[in-house]
Amino acid sequence: MAVPLPILGAHMSMAGGFHRAIERGSDVGCRCVQIFVKNNNQWRAAALADAEVDQFQAAVRRYDLRHLLAHSSYLINLASPDRTLWKKSLDALIVELHRAERLGIPHVVLHPGAHTTGSLQAGLRRVVRALDEIHRQTRGLRVMCLLENTAGQGTCLGWQFEQLATMLDGVRDPERLGVCFDTCHAFAAGYPLASEAEYGQTIGQFQRLVGLRRIKAIHLNDSKRECGSRVDRHEHIGRGRVGIGAFRRLLNDGRLRRVPMYLETPKGDDPRSGRPWDVVNLRRLRRLVE
Repeated sequence: MAVPLPILGAHMSMAGGFHRAIERGSDVGCRCVQIFVKNNNQWRAAALADAEVDQFQAAVRRYDLRHLLAHSSYLINLASPDRTLWKKSLDALIVELHRAERLGIPHVVLHPGAHTTGSLQAGLRRVVRALDEIHRQTRGLRVMCLLENTAGQGTCLGWQFEQLATMLDGVRDPERLGVCFDTCHAFAAGYPLASEAEYGQTIGQFQRLVGLRRIKAIHLNDSKRECGSRVDRHEHIGRGRVGIGAFRRLLNDGRLRRVPMYLETPKGDDPRSGRPWDVVNLRRLRRLVE
């Protein structure tokens, strides 16, 4: 029986319309695409027009890009001790879930948030409380939130696998949550992946604490900063400090072969080849598949 090839793609700009993200993804060789469902640096968004939805779904069918992912706004902070910001974040995520549902996107990636002036434990409880309320208000939607492991900058939650487990296991409807695993974030948080021993230890720890079955998406990013730096700076594949072995092991891990994997590496063109960086990074990844 043939082993399926990894499902590789990238985050794409929705400038000019949601359908343009699909077209851009197809142009660089994506089999999966991640987008924002609204401006990620603004709270408000105009209501989705029927024509926008129709154009997007027509492009998805035309280019056969079935594995779609949305990333939530960076403004959202479900761990905030500020009641006004917490409620604003909760409401904003509900809007994004409805937009994703309407576009036909099954998963929305979420950074859990930062506890800022509050305690870590209180922040974790606020995330769980927010997710329970979001689930209550979106009952009947098919779209699922994916908690993303973070690099741990400042007071950001989700950088330790134990924190992810606390949030996932704390909600009333855990089956409505999944995980997006980010390689740069894991590495920056102190989890090495490059050697066989490091990969086995890190993925084994994730399996014990969280469960590989909960991984519904993977962000493939190299890191500009060193392991344990807790600084989130993405780099092109093989140009950073994560180690090319990490990507080889992920791409050839049979347990994860059916999980879509998305680049979030810097855009632009490679000065040496003149090709878009997404093309260069995707080709580099595909050469690692055994």
